[in-house]
Amino acid sequence: MTARPCIPWPDKRLRTPADPVDLITDEVRATWADMVDTMEAMPGVGLGAPQIGVMLRLAVVDASEERGQAVLMANPEVLHASVKLRAHDEASPNLPGVWATIERPRAVTVRFLNADGVVEERDFVNLWATSVQHQIDHLNGRMYFDHLSKTKRDMLLRRARKRG
Repeated sequence: MTARPCIPWPDKRLRTPADPVDLITDEVRATWADMVDTMEAMPGVGLGAPQIGVMLRLAVVDASEERGQAVLMANPEVLHASVKLRAHDEASPNLPGVWATIERPRAVTVRFLNADGVVEERDFVNLWATSVQHQIDHLNGRMYFDHLSKTKRDMLLRRARKRG
């Protein structure tokens, strides 16, 4: 498989909700494989398909220390989120060179279609939970900086333009 280029902000696909996946096909599996390769090449802890221009609700997450533990998800949705928040510096290969500290629920329960085409529910905590939520944002046409105040978001985007 292949690492694919990430589309640059402000490509409108990054603001467009992705389409649901009805069936796990060989094409979906090939896209997931490319997404894992792309995530590893960054290196990162997750990737949503819209980040590489594929407008399907597909995400991969691997926040393991040893790597090679990627969770492949189609149509992921958060069923439960903890009240306790966790702050983490988040960034995106679609807007390189900038990041922001974002607070998200420390733990989430997510339902998704797995690589076998079976609906699965799984609990994620800490960095895993942050990454899953970050990827679901991408599938919904949102970026991490949408969680910032307008002032902080504008400052971040100005910094990104100066770097570009």
